[in-house]
Amino acid sequence: MLITHPLFRAAALVALILLVCSPVAWAGYFSRVVVDPGHGGDDRGGRSGKVYEKHLALDTAMRLEHYLKAKGYLVTMTRKSDTFISLAKRAAIGNRFKGAIFVSLHYNYTWRRSVSGLETYYYSQAGKPLAEAIQEGMLKRVGGRDRGVKYGRYYVLRASRNPAVLVEGGFVSNSRERSRMKTGAYRDAIARGIADGIIKYRFQR
Repeated sequence: MLITHPLFRAAALVALILLVCSPVAWAGYFSRVVVDPGHGGDDRGGRSGKVYEKHLALDTAMRLEHYLKAKGYLVTMTRKSDTFISLAKRAAIGNRFKGAIFVSLHYNYTWRRSVSGLETYYYSQAGKPLAEAIQEGMLKRVGGRDRGVKYGRYYVLRASRNPAVLVEGGFVSNSRERSRMKTGAYRDAIARGIADGIIKYRFQR
């Protein structure tokens, strides 16, 4: 039936505007988060004493998985145990899904012991807004030095066909940050901050 009455046409137009502009309409841009805990197995990543990046990254990733699932997100983990996964396989797991984002979790290391802070990397322009939202989310949760959002040519970012970021949640090589990241409260705050950023990114687009 063709609706010609002006009141019906106006109501239909308002409904269409609400559908297009509402957060729910914009939410369709991604439906799954692929969470990639860096390193694993023989690849310990950055370390100081018995504090290994691979353990910190996995614990943080599992916390992030919990918070995202609690919000109704579909989550795929590239690893859920202390096992080695090649960079190519990590990227391939992320590329299995259309309408997904890829978040690789790491903790930093440098020979300069005074260096500290959080930073988030992107490669494609599609990943930059996600990196900015996650960086902001982490800083609000844990504070610390803002090392910024940066362009990076990491393999998992270059090989991703979806928006992808690589997160560095502090420096294992810095004694103050290492003391904080050894606590569950700090890793939990990092995970919550990343989740906050993902949610903001989803609804700001």
